[in-house]
Amino acid sequence: MTSTKEEIGGQCDLANPQLAQWLAKVDADLAERVQQGGCQYCSGKLHRANYERKPRSGQPQSEPVLRDSFCCDREGCRKRHTPPSVRFLGRRVYWGVIVLLVSAAHHGLTPARLHALREALGIDRRTVERWRQWWLTSFVRSPFWKWARAWFPSAPDAERLPLSLAQVFQIQRPGHLLALLQFLGPLTTGWLAREGVE
Repeated sequence: MTSTKEEIGGQCDLANPQLAQWLAKVDADLAERVQQGGCQYCSGKLHRANYERKPRSGQPQSEPVLRDSFCCDREGCRKRHTPPSVRFLGRRVYWGVIVLLVSAAHHGLTPARLHALREALGIDRRTVERWRQWWLTSFVRSPFWKWARAWFPSAPDAERLPLSLAQVFQIQRPGHLLALLQFLGPLTTGWLAREGVE
């Protein structure tokens, strides 16, 4: 049987000082692909329209953090295109990886260890509880999850999300945390509406 540390092994990635740079590079690559694809509504050219985010992480930010985004250049269209992201999880003010791993840890760590993790990251207990409720209610009812769970031979346990997702993706293995963050990427865009997923 795997230990909780192995099940949510990606939490050790939070201590990696290069994690933020690594995820920013992945986001930049995703953004480049979206820009090169042009407008999905009228085939116009996409111009940068980034906006600032102020994600919390327990560490001070030395420079502004920009969310990649684009706008169509054609008059009459001007639609916004926001690419998927591995850094952000919707509008949450904490980095997506923190929301994912701390929420997963809630299912396996002792209260004392979870408290220590929250304290180290500067996260209020009520915030973690809101994240947990989002995973267990809004996420499981979302169009994304209704579409995405069909890709699994057996769907991850909805009562233990996101830990069950972390286990399926085996995030303790190198590169697998990134695969899970990429899997969740459509939650950060208008992708579902464009694909007609309801």
